[in-house]
Amino acid sequence: MTGAWDTAYAEGGRPTWDIGRPQPAVVRLLAAGAFGPPGASILDAGCGTGENALLLAGHGHRVVGIDVAWEAIARARAKAAERAKAAERAIAPPPVFVVGDVLEALGAGTMGPFDVALDVGLLHSLGDGEGVRYAATLAAVVRPGGRAFVLCWSDRNPFGIGPRRVSRRALRGTFRASAGWRVDAIEPEELASRLPGRVVHAWLARLTRRG
Repeated sequence: MTGAWDTAYAEGGRPTWDIGRPQPAVVRLLAAGAFGPPGASILDAGCGTGENALLLAGHGHRVVGIDVAWEAIARARAKAAERAKAAERAIAPPPVFVVGDVLEALGAGTMGPFDVALDVGLLHSLGDGEGVRYAATLAAVVRPGGRAFVLCWSDRNPFGIGPRRVSRRALRGTFRASAGWRVDAIEPEELASRLPGRVVHAWLARLTRRG
């Protein structure tokens, strides 16, 4: 699986989800104070080339981004270094970018606890039957009372292009109480992408880690 994701970035390639800026939904969440005060610890699960993580770190949050693709993490680290050089100061605290499979890395128990988890486009890339395991693994690294925000492809999108569609019902079933979560809201959203001429419908799930 690791190789498949690296292939998307091979030879300077730029996959359609790598939009070169933070997701607008994440920008709005940040502006609304959803990630907490500066200094909050945030996990960016499936961080890609790091735009969302860099945005959050630039606002004083302590961010760890993890992605299975080596090339994506290499680009994220390069962006952090380039932007610090351009600003003539390091981002403080600097984001940490880690290569790893989220299910395995978080399950190892060496990361966290985090105040907030962010998932932009990871859940819908998981295989059948992995969702509940992922939700429980995520709950294990988010402190009780902490938050999670999951932005994923919606079943409102037409079939024939893109990843697995996710329904509201499936989201509620994945982030169930037995997996450690309370679903606060599931809202219609859009995922910005480089797909030509397409609006990508998404769901934004707002979750709270049960105590």
